[in-house]
Amino acid sequence: MTTTFRAIEGVFQGAPFHMVGDGFRVSNYFPGGTNFGQRFSPFILMDYNAPFVFPPSREAKGVGAHPHRGFETVTIPYEGSVEHHDNMGNHGVVGPGDVQWMTAGSGLLHKEYHEKSFSEQGGLFHMIQLWVNLPRAHKMHAPKYQELLKADMGYAELPDGGGTVRVIAGSYNGVTGPAQTFTPINLFDMAFKANGTATFELPSAYNTAALVLKGSAVVNEDKTVSEGDFILFSNVEGDIRIQGLTDDTVVIVLSGEPIDEPVFQQGPFVMNSRQEVFQAFVDFQDGKMGTTDF
Repeated sequence: MTTTFRAIEGVFQGAPFHMVGDGFRVSNYFPGGTNFGQRFSPFILMDYNAPFVFPPSREAKGVGAHPHRGFETVTIPYEGSVEHHDNMGNHGVVGPGDVQWMTAGSGLLHKEYHEKSFSEQGGLFHMIQLWVNLPRAHKMHAPKYQELLKADMGYAELPDGGGTVRVIAGSYNGVTGPAQTFTPINLFDMAFKANGTATFELPSAYNTAALVLKGSAVVNEDKTVSEGDFILFSNVEGDIRIQGLTDDTVVIVLSGEPIDEPVFQQGPFVMNSRQEVFQAFVDFQDGKMGTTDF
């Protein structure tokens, strides 16, 4: 029986690397690197800190207190560790295998920085941060924080010892991830052995892509991709097949149901209209999201 593969719309690289604060050296894949706009809803931003060595530092590098409203931030570390504080009293440290999922909702202030021991020792730092939009009905939801630890994840083994799929959100071959989401999202982290193969199907209406984090792979049996390649799939039915070509190949798959609503983003706020973003700035300046004293 012939397999019908989901068509590939394009393969992209991110924008040139730049610093966010003094602790994150990132390439922005969207919206800046690809000009996707709403093409990849519900995902609205992806910053990728490719492997980079930070020298030892007595002061933790990162980003100081800043506000958000109307969306969620998802931090996925692969090397190094990230510490988080927000003015709702949440505090956590995530390292390789963990994920931090913060719902800004109606508004909060938070800060992210290198965890103290990592900062003092220095070393290899490798991570992704996603911004995930919230639908209008939940933009003013109470802020919340999910610290998803390595032991909490769903894990699916690939056939013939070909590797492991870490399921962060959604479901892969019956294995469910721990993240609670406001709209349907699948987030799979795939670690391959050489020639290990993952074959799966996601709803054609879901915007779907994959980013190669390490090594190289063949997608749908004919497209070879390597580190830094972002593969955007067309919104058509069909299987997706990813074959790792090296023992250290890592690919993350992002897929979600689009939110069919207007999007207006300015700075740290993502709402449905310019007026709502203006109001977010007013509320922040009036202290309605809290203070930086935390």
